[in-house]
Amino acid sequence: MPKPIRTSRRTWIAGWVLLCALGIAATAGLNATSAPDPRPPKPVSPECAQYIADIETKLAKAEQQDTDDGVLAFSRSKVGADDCSDEIHDHFAGDR
Repeated sequence: MPKPIRTSRRTWIAGWVLLCALGIAATAGLNATSAPDPRPPKPVSPECAQYIADIETKLAKAEQQDTDDGVLAFSRSKVGADDCSDEIHDHFAGDR
């Protein structure tokens, strides 16, 4: 039975380092080439668009007044109004 070839620890470590470097390079290359397509904006109802514009106006007014309360609350008491929570979230989520 032939004797197995002994390899040193340095050879094993160098092999693992090379394998990890190749894996990281391949992952970076794949991430760079496969950028996700931007989603087209969803249509917003006119009522929700007006509500979002009102919110932006109130935010701008609060910034000009420079009130440093840290909390700005909005309420909507109209019965039968559209639920604009998804549209508001989508609109203002880009600011974070």
